[in-house]
Amino acid sequence: MPIETGRHFLAIPGPTVIPDRVMRAMNRPMTNIYEGPLIDLTHSLFPDLKKIAGTEGHCLTYISNGHGAWDAALFNTISAGDTVLVLESGRFAVGWGAMAEQMGAVVETITAPARRGVDAAAVEAHLRADTAHKIKAILVVQVDTATGVWNDIHAIRRAIDAAQHPALYMVDCIACFGCVPFEMDKWGVDVTVAACQKGLMTPPGLGFVFANQKAMAHRMQNGCLSGYWDWLPRADPDMYYKLFCGTAPVNHLFGLREALDMMAEEGLGAIYARHNRLARAVRAAVARWGEGGPLEFNITDSAARSDVVTTILTGDVDAQVLRRMCEDELCLTLGLGIGLDANGAFRIGHMGHVNEPTILGVLGTVELALTKMRVGFSAGGVEAAVSEIASD
Repeated sequence: MPIETGRHFLAIPGPTVIPDRVMRAMNRPMTNIYEGPLIDLTHSLFPDLKKIAGTEGHCLTYISNGHGAWDAALFNTISAGDTVLVLESGRFAVGWGAMAEQMGAVVETITAPARRGVDAAAVEAHLRADTAHKIKAILVVQVDTATGVWNDIHAIRRAIDAAQHPALYMVDCIACFGCVPFEMDKWGVDVTVAACQKGLMTPPGLGFVFANQKAMAHRMQNGCLSGYWDWLPRADPDMYYKLFCGTAPVNHLFGLREALDMMAEEGLGAIYARHNRLARAVRAAVARWGEGGPLEFNITDSAARSDVVTTILTGDVDAQVLRRMCEDELCLTLGLGIGLDANGAFRIGHMGHVNEPTILGVLGTVELALTKMRVGFSAGGVEAAVSEIASD
């Protein structure tokens, strides 16, 4: 029989659980968008967002999801005929590259080793071979939400420098922004793309692009064919009436302000530590389950498993049946396997507004569903997770 009381829990890797504080902040009537408190509130967002990104560069804000932010990054830096290098480690860098190709760019791809992260040495070798410097931009994700892989952004930057290549280095942090360390300026990233619906704990609808001076120089040289995506009107916060190219997303702005206040209260260091601790708990449970059955990590390199999402392969166990049981009977929504066989994979999102009780509840519910399905697996995943947390 399905559980009929209690709160349903969302454990997909975005959009994530919205804190009550954020929902209350958003639950307000419309306000004046031309002057008054909303103007000051909007201006207050930029220093906090830039701190999370680790940059002194520009923060450009859009009413969009992450795909819109992808487009904004490309429209201001890439022209038809330019060559773009995609560092594939799952679904999302490839999708970004497909946008560039639709704009007329020539796309080259380096495919990561199977079930592992981007190989920095392969990047260096590919760039050294580009002696004419045809490649204008390099696209990569810090975490691929489909595969669950984490890519070493700093190591890739060192590879680019070793090859002495001038291409723009563009990184998608949508899956992990505000959850794991990111140092745009220190790591030499030229363009960073993020969004609000994951680590920033705000409903989908705001996309962000962070651009340094090198990237801005490309914009000035190339121009921008889109009035909406153009960086220049958004680079000056005082031009508020142009900032959103129309009506401001009023309630989203109040919600994001509250979310950023919550993050400041906890502190970025504590947030990163919490995500790492909870990710280790999830990994401990998955490792235990896999000792006696078909469940296994999608990413085989333990160092490349992300702290925000874990993708689990289920072998001959039907992942769709598992997900349906969790959702319809046990009040838990798990992530669909995307970019993989949906019948053979599911994902656990552990990002944003999560803590020990929520993650242990997710793991316990998955273990209950596996037990009800009479799957041959090693029980004790929750105990392994508890031990991991207790050892922190």
